[in-house]
Amino acid sequence: MRKEEKTLNTKKRILDSALVEFGSKSYDTASINSICERGQIPKGLIYHNFTGKDELYLLCVKTCYDEMIATLKKHTFEIDDAKEGLRNFLMIRHRFFQENPHYANIFFNSVLQPPKHLTKELMQIRKEIDEYFGECYLKILDCLTLRDGITKKMALEYFQAASEIFNGYFQKKTDEHGDYRELIDDHEERLSVIFDIMLYGIAKE
Repeated sequence: MRKEEKTLNTKKRILDSALVEFGSKSYDTASINSICERGQIPKGLIYHNFTGKDELYLLCVKTCYDEMIATLKKHTFEIDDAKEGLRNFLMIRHRFFQENPHYANIFFNSVLQPPKHLTKELMQIRKEIDEYFGECYLKILDCLTLRDGITKKMALEYFQAASEIFNGYFQKKTDEHGDYRELIDDHEERLSVIFDIMLYGIAKE
């Protein structure tokens, strides 16, 4: 086996173990020691390939986001109806979390309980997935007749602002909620309602 191939295999072993560690714990409770124990990996080997916990965590977050985008794109569908398009998008997203619980934990921890000292790096990693979500939202808007004076740019900015407020609401709930899995289900269920309100409002004209 060539040295390059051996190095890649070693990094994959470390990453796989880190994904399980960060996928079952928060950033604060996860540790390099546990990653070593999970994967039966000498600690020196980890530090030979990575600078430490922060680099591994950021790589796990990026891997999660990349896999999520790839899954959503693999199930790309034509959006002919706004409600149906939104329903399908959220269904695929929720199914991804159900089938990949470790990714679900990493995703929601990075959004709802991000380590403060890594805020800048996480925002950069999150940029691609935020842009993809924005593109999907714009496709849904194409199926609607917007109110007079409302542009797609304004609607997108409102969507982004409302999403941040919604996540902020759930950030407060993470400390008081006992079951993180139930919190994820609650987040996803309410997300569909929030999107519906953003598109159609709360008052009947």
